[in-house]
Amino acid sequence: MVNVKGKWALITGASRGIGYLTALFMADQGCNLILHARKEENAAKVLEEAKAKGVQAHVVAAELTDLTQVDAMLKKIDDLGVNVEIVLNNAGLQIAYRTEYLKTPVSDYTESFKINTIAPAMIMYHFLPKMMEKGFGRILNTTSGIALDPQQAGYSASKAALDKITIDLGSKVQGTDVCINLTDPGWCRTDLGGPSAPNAPESAIPGIVVGAFIDDKKSGRNLGAQNFAGMTLEAAVAKAEAEFKSPY
Repeated sequence: MVNVKGKWALITGASRGIGYLTALFMADQGCNLILHARKEENAAKVLEEAKAKGVQAHVVAAELTDLTQVDAMLKKIDDLGVNVEIVLNNAGLQIAYRTEYLKTPVSDYTESFKINTIAPAMIMYHFLPKMMEKGFGRILNTTSGIALDPQQAGYSASKAALDKITIDLGSKVQGTDVCINLTDPGWCRTDLGGPSAPNAPESAIPGIVVGAFIDDKKSGRNLGAQNFAGMTLEAAVAKAEAEFKSPY
């Protein structure tokens, strides 16, 4: 299992929900953090709590639907002078549930794709070359299990596009110590999932980050978090490596 102590991880959407829990869990493992939020003040709580666990942490702010802000965020991260070896693309946007789905507005697609597909792709393209050069890296992109639900077409289509990018990029690093995989927290009671979701947010831990710890040089898998609910990190990693096959 990969030891992340002293490594640097970028977590998008770290100020609340699954991203917040992910940040604190990674801090518990000794991982230094770059915490993304829409506004810096939104991440004040998670920044303080992460630092209290003895790790280094910084906050970067960007509205991910504004791609110029994504570029500016990446430059700010570069200016920190740290080596980002782990990227957890957690942030996502579900615009609306369209009961009259045949009237779905174009903006559902354009806005969803910016934050759910294009921003994560920009982040991957930024950090992946250095990971490949140095021979180590972990990228986890958060997908969704929503299917056969045209009421959420913009969201589900943008996540399907992210799946495609992830799997295609993963084929280029398969067999190396740069691993690019998908994760899905399941339907959890977060701001995005809503109060009717069947799963507590805590059930996504440790599965939501298992792809950062796998050590089998395999990419392109969907390591859905609910498959590992209630497990220790060590047991979850062992299960991921034994049972989840790469598509290549």
